[in-house]
Amino acid sequence: MIWGVLQFPGSCDERDALHACAAASGESLLIWHRDSDLSKVDGIVVPGGFSYGDYLRAGALARFSPAMTAVARFAAEGGPVLGICNGFQVLCEAGLLPGALLRNVELRFICKQVELETIGGDGERLSIPMKHGEGRYYAPPQLLAEIEERGQVAYRYADGHNANGSVNDIAGVRNEAGNVVGLMPHPEHAIDPLTGSTDGLRVFRALERFAS
Repeated sequence: MIWGVLQFPGSCDERDALHACAAASGESLLIWHRDSDLSKVDGIVVPGGFSYGDYLRAGALARFSPAMTAVARFAAEGGPVLGICNGFQVLCEAGLLPGALLRNVELRFICKQVELETIGGDGERLSIPMKHGEGRYYAPPQLLAEIEERGQVAYRYADGHNANGSVNDIAGVRNEAGNVVGLMPHPEHAIDPLTGSTDGLRVFRALERFAS
């Protein structure tokens, strides 16, 4: 499987994402934000960072890039898409995932190792770092109820690990088809024993079944 990793002006985690994709699946390519040709890849990662400097709000400008227009078509056709941190924000802004990411409840940047629980699978726990200032997941009550009912919660913070105040301890969500997933913690920083965890590899591999 070949993963394509987007790069926007202001991205800062695309190189780590490339390395993680290669470790998980064997090959990865960098895709510049003006490139709309996704024909060479089997999956897409929208990485973390500060796309377009987070002007207006996080992810608000990146959603209009040619690459994201192509990603929307790719996702509609069932291709796997993973949004990490700022990438999660971009996917929400683009309407590919429900809800929004708000400022952390204590209005401070957070950088720490957290534990996540996978939802809808075998309930395994993952140890993955988070680093963000706008990672508090929010959805209005009616939409939140629909997300829960449809099984669109992909990851929750384990008890005591919800450091940003996300509603219902939600750390990541998926679309109804399951092929588009976004999460705030950074799985690309948890792929090597030297960093204390290789659990991040499971996040990438969980989407491989959607590759054509």
